[in-house]
Formats: sequence, structure tokens, C-alpha cells
Amino acid sequence: MIELIEEQHAVAATTLVLIRAGSGKPLLLFHDELGYPGWTAWSESLAHERTLLIPLQPGYGKTPRQDWIRSYRDLAGFYSQVLREMRLDPIDVIGFSAGGFIAAEMAAADPRIFSRMILVAPMGIKPAEGEIMDIFAMTIRRHLRATVADPAGTAEFARIYGGEMTPEQFELFEDARAESARIGWEPYMHNPSLPYLLRGVKIPTMLIWGTRDSVVPRGCIDGYRAAISGAQLAIIEGAGHRPEIENSAEFERIVSRFLAA
Repeated sequence: MIELIEEQHAVAATTLVLIRAGSGKPLLLFHDELGYPGWTAWSESLAHERTLLIPLQPGYGKTPRQDWIRSYRDLAGFYSQVLREMRLDPIDVIGFSAGGFIAAEMAAADPRIFSRMILVAPMGIKPAEGEIMDIFAMTIRRHLRATVADPAGTAEFARIYGGEMTPEQFELFEDARAESARIGWEPYMHNPSLPYLLRGVKIPTMLIWGTRDSVVPRGCIDGYRAAISGAQLAIIEGAGHRPEIENSAEFERIVSRFLAA
């Protein structure tokens, strides 16, 4: 098994906790609005090809909350500063859900910051049809189950989230949801300016979406395709909001092929 190293970096006027694993060219991962889910099967496979860098978002437990960060655009500015100070840009990136929102904001502000960008079921653009699920109006258990099409039949989901939730895990989830609500409540998990700011961005981009995603509707994906010139789309049939754990083999195939192109 690949060794995971938890690092602390004094960057952007704070102490950022970052998970590093694997070997090869760096690949930045932005976790979703629920926080870092832990090591997964697709992570293990990809880490044989790339060095995965997984920053833990401020306010999500180990990295201190930054009161000045009041929106996802602010958060994108924070991470842009981190990459500059660590001399990691340009870098390949994968952003999941709200993590995709962060990556898109960074790309809009500085199209040179990423070499390749993969957005998995990204929030950030208001869909012309449908709505982003109101994840804050439900319990954490219901929220978790809503992220996959078949909770009982998804082995990786059961492995990560199927056990009895400890008080510590519950607190981490609630910290994550509270911070996501603080910076993403109004406007709800999108930036009305983002589609316009992405005009002219020519970063090679792959959008990944599951056909049974109940959190992010197809309209969000269509919005990104219209905004980012040449953006590709990979659809994973039967998957919900977490295609990386619902069909990890197909997810790995799409990601590896795109990053190698």
C-alpha cells in the first residue's frame, strides 16, 4: 500500500495540512464539501503514477479556519497563493463537487495556474435547468446517502461511510458542512459571475458526471461546457454524485487517459 504522509506547510499566513502520497508528477486534489474522505481504491491506483497532493480545506478540522475567506472566490485566491508560495504552478488538478468550484474559480482568475483540469460533478455554476441539491437542509447521514445512487450496493461507500459514525467523525462532518455553508450559502454554492470569468480559458478540461447524480444536475455540467472552450465530457452511466467510488475502474480509466494525453 502507498504510504500517506501528513505534512504541515506554513503558507498563505497560516498552517496548511496537506496529505502527500505516491510518486511521479504532482497532481493536486481538492476534496468536496464533506471534507477529505480518506484513502480510496482509485487513490491507491493513481498514486502509482502520480504524486497526489491533497490539501485539507481551512475550517475543516486540521487546517485552521480563515475568517477572511468569505466566499469560494476567496478560497480560490487562498489556494492560488499556496501554489505560488510552494512553487507548484502550473499543476494538474482534480476537483470534486465544491472542490471543482474552487478549481474553476482559480482557473478563471489565472488560466496559467493549471496544466490540465478535471472537474468531477462540479458545483459553481447555476444550472439553467434543475437545482443544486440543498445539502444543508438534511442530516449528515441523509446527505451522505444522497451522494451515491445505490448506497447499499456500493462497496467503497460502505467501506468509507458504512460503519458506526464516531463522535469525532460526526464533528468533522459538521465542521465541514458549517464552513461550506458559511462561504457558499448566498448565492447558494455557485458564483453568478463564474461563467463569464471563464470565457477564454483554454486549460484542457475534462468534466466527469454520473447520470444518477441527485446533487449536481446536468445543467451545471452544460454550463461549464458552454463556458470553457473545448471542455470534454465523460458520462458514467448509473453513477451518482461520487463516480470515483461508484465506478472507480471507469473513473481511473478516464482520468489516466486524459492526464496522459
